[in-house]
Formats: sequence, structure tokens, C-alpha cells
Amino acid sequence: MNQKWTSLLVSGVILLLASGCGDTSEGQETGTEIDGEMILATTTSTYDTGLLDELMPVFEEETGVNVKIIAAGSGQALAMGEAGEADALLAHAPEAEEVLEADGKVINRHRVMHNDFIVAGPESDSAGIYGLPVEEAFSELARQNGVFFSRGDDSGTHKKELDIWNLAGTEPDFENYQETGQGMGETLRIASERAGYTLTDRGTYLFQKENIGNLAILNEGDESLENVYHVMQVNPDLSDKINDKAAQAFVDFFLSDETQSFIKTFGEEEWGQPLFFTN
Repeated sequence: MNQKWTSLLVSGVILLLASGCGDTSEGQETGTEIDGEMILATTTSTYDTGLLDELMPVFEEETGVNVKIIAAGSGQALAMGEAGEADALLAHAPEAEEVLEADGKVINRHRVMHNDFIVAGPESDSAGIYGLPVEEAFSELARQNGVFFSRGDDSGTHKKELDIWNLAGTEPDFENYQETGQGMGETLRIASERAGYTLTDRGTYLFQKENIGNLAILNEGDESLENVYHVMQVNPDLSDKINDKAAQAFVDFFLSDETQSFIKTFGEEEWGQPLFFTN
């Protein structure tokens, strides 16, 4: 664990000890251990970037909760929540999340961080899409039958990709459009090995950069490429197995000043820029 996060943890523990002498006004008592285990269903990008490797040991030590992480696409993570098979969710598929929230399947949902999507492809850029607006870039890839690798897994990234094809007025049914059925890290490696294009979140791209030397950022910065992450609890009414106290503590942990401070600098030392931005 890096030195900056360790310092934040020490400061946080001191604050927790001090606050424990007084009364808590509402919600989960700060610094109180919670028995049991918790299932976190999350998008692969929070796992593939190493963010959860840093954060989860801190949460477990603060609360006494043992966290089981299931990293899948956001679609699969949300499906687990809808079925009452997870306690908390961390996802980046806002429209799908809003449906579950409206149906009462998830509660206590909060925006916690964001980054953006980018189009990565071979430096040679045989399709000539560099610098184009992303919808034009997708149209050109389809017109030229470019080699494009989609996750094809109902993840937040896959949902965003399908939105872009729709905005471009183009169906992704050309011959060289291929679905990997894999997470973002593996899809990037496949695209790199086979000189293809793909849509990825910036955080995973930066984290995997040493392993995907053949891929460059070709399209970025469009407003439609914003990538927003929310944390939420699964409604405990869905299953008597849901550890709602642990899930509430997890949401509170992600919203805490200490965690937000850590997230906004995570990755700066290694990649020269943070992998996520806080809100």
C-alpha cells in the first residue's frame, strides 16, 4: 500500500478513535466493527486498475467485514444486485442503475468518481480515425470494415459502445467486428496483439499500458465519452442474506473524505495522471 494512503489511514483511525467518544447522530456508527462477510459486485475497471486492491484492506480493517469481490461487467453486477445475490454494487452504467433504483432494487446510490472512455487503436491507424468525433470514428470503422474488438459482455463499457454505434447511425455488423466476451484488460491485450480498435475506459488503458504497447489513444474528449461510477446498496428486502449494515458502511467508506482524497491522486505517481477523478 502506498505511503500516501497509509498516512491517510493513520489520520482516519485517529479521527475514528476521537469520534468514538461522542454520540453518532444517525446511520452506521463510525468505527464500529460489523460481523460477517459482504459481497461486492463491481465493474472490472475498478478491479483491473488496482484501485480495489488498495481500498479493500483499509475497509476490512476499519469494519471487520470480509469483502468478497466479484468483478464482472456492470450489467452482470447489476443483475446480481437485482437478484439479491450481492450486498453492495460499484458500477458505471447510470441508465441501467437508475432503472433498478426506480424499482427499489438498489438504495443509497451515490456518484463517487468518474473518468472517461477513449478509442484505442494501432498507432498506424489504418482506418484514419485519429482526432475524429467519436461517432464519425465509429462510422468510418464500419465503412472500412476495420478490426474492432468489443467486450460484448453487457458491461458499462459495452453499453456505452452500443450507444455510440446508435448515435453514429451504424450497426456493428461488419465482418471484422468481433466480441471477446472478456473484461477490459483482456480485450485491450487482444486488440493490441491483433492490431485492432476498441473502446475502453482511460483508467484501465493507463494501468495496462505496458502490456498493450501497440495501442494508442486515437479519439478522446467528446462529452458523450464521460464515464461515471456510482456506489449503492442492494435493497435488503430482496434477501434475508443481505448484510445491509456492511453495505451501508461500504457506501459511507467510499463517500468519506479519506477515500475520496485517495482516489483523486490514485495513479499519479505511476502514470503521471490519476486514473479516476472524484466529485
